[in-house]
Amino acid sequence: EATVDLAERRRIRSAIRELQRQELERDEEALASKRFRPERGSHRQDNKENWPRSRRLEEEQQTALATLSRQLEAITDVEELTKLLRAAGEYEERKLIRAAIRKLRAEEIEGEALSPCPGAATLQSLE
Repeated sequence: EATVDLAERRRIRSAIRELQRQELERDEEALASKRFRPERGSHRQDNKENWPRSRRLEEEQQTALATLSRQLEAITDVEELTKLLRAAGEYEERKLIRAAIRKLRAEEIEGEALSPCPGAATLQSLE
C-alpha cells in the first residue's frame, strides 16, 4: 500500500502468493509425513507378544455373538428385544439386537401390507 507504482504492487502480490503457496506445500508435506508414519518397533513387539491372548478373546467374543444371534432369531417380540438392548453393554451385542428389531418391524410392516384391509370387505359389499 505504500508504493504507487502498479508494476511494483503486482510483483509484491506475486511474491506474497508464491510464499503462501510454498507455506501450504510445507504444511501438506508435514501432514502427509504424520499420516503415513510407520509404527514404532517396540509397539509392534508388544502387539506380537499379546497376539495369542487378544486372538483368544476375539474368538470368545465371536462365539458369544453367534450364540446371541441364534437367541435373537427365536425372539418375536419387539418389547423383549428392546429390554435386551437396554441391558446389553457391548457395541456388537447392541448392533445385533438393533438389527433383530429392524427385521421384526419390517416383517410386521410387510405382514400389514399383505393382509387385506378390514374396511375393504365392507366397501365391496356396499358396492
